Amino acid sequence: MPVTVDDYSHVRLTVRDIDVSRTFYDSVFGFDVAFELPPNPDAATQEALSFLFGGVIYSFGGGLLGLRPVAPGDDSFHEDRAGLDHVSFSVPDLAALEAAVTVLDDLGIAHEGVKDLGDAGIAILEFRDPDNIALELTAPNR
Repeated sequence: MPVTVDDYSHVRLTVRDIDVSRTFYDSVFGFDVAFELPPNPDAATQEALSFLFGGVIYSFGGGLLGLRPVAPGDDSFHEDRAGLDHVSFSVPDLAALEAAVTVLDDLGIAHEGVKDLGDAGIAILEFRDPDNIALELTAPNR
């Protein structure tokens, strides 16, 4: 009998530079921070938050999204290797998807145009983070 799962808990992305990645994710999504190491933490706090690996964990309606800054500086994501293909976030409607185009344009973030996937019932907007991780926003196309 398979394991019964009712939702996912979190996704953590491995990144090269936490400052660059935080700037990107804060600017694009503005997620609330669930966990981060405070400035000048004492040893007990550092130990308690060691699971962050110097990164951050965001909280949003879908769950938790973490950034773990342990990738070498010359590394880069590629969806054709084993592991992650892309991360897709939902937005409520086509108007929100179009508004996201404006946000990305204002931030100077390259992106594809909004694509209507027809009978799949969704439209998508594709772009990449500073580590080349493929990201997508998805909305109902009706």
